[in-house]
Amino acid sequence: MKNTEQGFTYPLVLCILILFLLFFSMHIEQLLTERKMAHETAAIFQQEYYFLSSVKKVEWLFQTEGNIPDKGTIVYRNGTMDYQTEPISGYVQKVNFTLSLNSGEAITGRGFFDTGSKKMVKWVELK
Repeated sequence: MKNTEQGFTYPLVLCILILFLLFFSMHIEQLLTERKMAHETAAIFQQEYYFLSSVKKVEWLFQTEGNIPDKGTIVYRNGTMDYQTEPISGYVQKVNFTLSLNSGEAITGRGFFDTGSKKMVKWVELK
């Protein structure tokens, strides 16, 4: 009890409290960072899924009809995919894809389709 009367307990409790708050704030920061990364990862996976399914649909149109329509739109739950073809150069047809999400973000990609095999041969994602 003699240490308590001289003021030893108050600084010790204050240091322990500060250490606890520091430790707690580091864990909260880590949790927020992980949540943000999980949200961004889900958005990226959704964008990749939209691009993949659009390319497959355009490839299917190319294989069944023999050509790709000049312009088209594919509507998804959280956005729309617009595509536009460019004239054929040799055996390759270029298709520009533009994904417009409901959040206002727009991402573009370009697919190159081989007219002989009627399959996509190259993919380039642009910002």
